[in-house]
Amino acid sequence: MFGSIWGYFYTSFLRYWLKWFIRQVTGKCELQRICAGYKPGAPRTTKAEYSLKNSKSKLLRAAVDVEEDGLEKHLDLIMREKNVKTQRDPTSVLLSFTVLLIFYIDDFIWYMLMTNVCLFGPRFKVNLKLCLLQITGYRNLFTSVEELRKENFDSDKVQHEEMLLKLWDLLMPEVKLESRVTKQWGDIGFQGDDPKTDFRGMGMLGLTNLVFFSENYTEEARQVLSHANHPKLGYSYAIVGINLTEMAYSLLKSGALKPHFYNTVSGRPQLQHLHQLFCYLVYKFDKFWVEEEPESIMEFNHYREKFHDNIKIQLLDPAVALTMTDSPRSN
Repeated sequence: MFGSIWGYFYTSFLRYWLKWFIRQVTGKCELQRICAGYKPGAPRTTKAEYSLKNSKSKLLRAAVDVEEDGLEKHLDLIMREKNVKTQRDPTSVLLSFTVLLIFYIDDFIWYMLMTNVCLFGPRFKVNLKLCLLQITGYRNLFTSVEELRKENFDSDKVQHEEMLLKLWDLLMPEVKLESRVTKQWGDIGFQGDDPKTDFRGMGMLGLTNLVFFSENYTEEARQVLSHANHPKLGYSYAIVGINLTEMAYSLLKSGALKPHFYNTVSGRPQLQHLHQLFCYLVYKFDKFWVEEEPESIMEFNHYREKFHDNIKIQLLDPAVALTMTDSPRSN
């Protein structure tokens, strides 16, 4: 309770006066200090996003919702409102100093690093633009993912059918399907004779993820499938893939994936970046499952949640990057 009260007091009152005081000392607004004092990626963009969303300025709060075609104009308005100089005054005297303020609030450490590095208009604008592209891009990514998730698999659509058959060919190149509806689908982890029923929860997002992994990391996908067909440690490959699609979706929706995308995508994250994350989840879950050696598939939910918790812990690291860099990319 005390933490909530302190957080409200800090956000509503103390933060404003601290910002005012520090600006008087450094001559820079908070956004300038963030763009100068933090490395590109999650450390900088997360701070910039918090600053913008909690600003008393309507213009700054609106920045996180500006589309790309209106970004340049909005940045110019921000620079004008914050009185950011477009070039350095040649008569000014350079003062080099660093001030580090640390505040312990509840269990969080709030800190501001301010350096006189002469971050004037051009560089500041470039850095802030990158932050805004990442912030607004994350929101747009979720919109695109949601649309794909809501798109149901339709057997009457040629593209949907082709994707499903492509998944089989990528995973089982030496085995020919006897028919479109067949028990053979169970060999790659579907529950019934017709896989379309398994896509109900995640729609075309589930199938698109499975095909992306199989197409871009073919060796790894086949290796994971072989583990899934193990007589003792096996699991339903396709069903688990759809389940991990739901995990990626929920992490995206909650905002937990922001540090990952801010660190790995310089600009707007796209659908392919979520597909890449899915590849990481499938590959790592398979290794996790094999190492844990569960007694049976009946323990799947327990190990799934344990793996989920591990991922969420990794996402708390400001330097997090959940990528397949430790795995050779297939040709």
